Amino acid sequence: MRIGYPCINRSIGCTANRTFRLAAYSDKHLLETVKENIACLQKILAWNRNRDILFFRITSVLVPFASHRVCTAPWQVTFADDLAAAGELIRNSGMRISMHPDQFIILNAPDPGVVERSIAELMYHAEVLDLMELPPSAKIQLHAGGVYGDAAKSIDRFVRTYETLDPVIRRRLVVENDDQRFTASDCLAIHERTGIPVLFDVFHHACANRGEDTKTMIDRVRKTWKGADGIMMADYSSQHPDKRPGGHADHIDLQDFARFLAISQPWDMDIMLEIKDKEASALAAVEAARADPRFAGKSSDALG
Repeated sequence: MRIGYPCINRSIGCTANRTFRLAAYSDKHLLETVKENIACLQKILAWNRNRDILFFRITSVLVPFASHRVCTAPWQVTFADDLAAAGELIRNSGMRISMHPDQFIILNAPDPGVVERSIAELMYHAEVLDLMELPPSAKIQLHAGGVYGDAAKSIDRFVRTYETLDPVIRRRLVVENDDQRFTASDCLAIHERTGIPVLFDVFHHACANRGEDTKTMIDRVRKTWKGADGIMMADYSSQHPDKRPGGHADHIDLQDFARFLAISQPWDMDIMLEIKDKEASALAAVEAARADPRFAGKSSDALG
């Protein structure tokens, strides 16, 4: 069981998600930005490794505008060695990686142009992970998309689009339940038709479900992860006391996290903390989980 956080480390003094306005694009600007982003990513990964934070979500803007027609810079060739070096650090550390394209990446959109742009963006994400030489257990997570007035037809469109995807995308893609539109049960229905693994978002399930308790749903979801997919991934957060329902907490609620660890026994999983203070909560969660026999850290031989 590895624990991690997404994209940004506020302790390290750099950012791996530097970007710029589309109007300011030039190949030179792009390559300079990517060089800084990858250098910072390597620092974050080393920082995480040294603190037993062995799960990390890489920012989608590591290469800004990579899937846009404006991008003509040969970033894949220029940074092949740097990305391979980052991948070697990841593999040697027993770390796991994910990526999560933004909400505008929608495979079930009725507009073919949106779908085409979404597929191009997914191909860029897969390319980054492939250049890092990471196994298929490094995943790209995606929500099922919009309802567009008819959930059943929208799921049908997702399935049809998924079936057309290049295998380099399909081997990494997982579908995640959201807090308003498609529940974990809906995602399981998509899995039954496609074989795509389901990434279980614990907090979203608390916000939107069909009466299934968390333990039962974990048992169902974990079975969608097969072989090269690795163990199941789960996103974890809790409700912010002063925000609308579905608002993520600023800092980890260790009592709630302990309850989740207890509920999820005995099944193994890698846990991504979607909590506002990023690495601060990850450090607290790592310490809270050290006594859990599933925990993978310096004293563990369970890394894989």
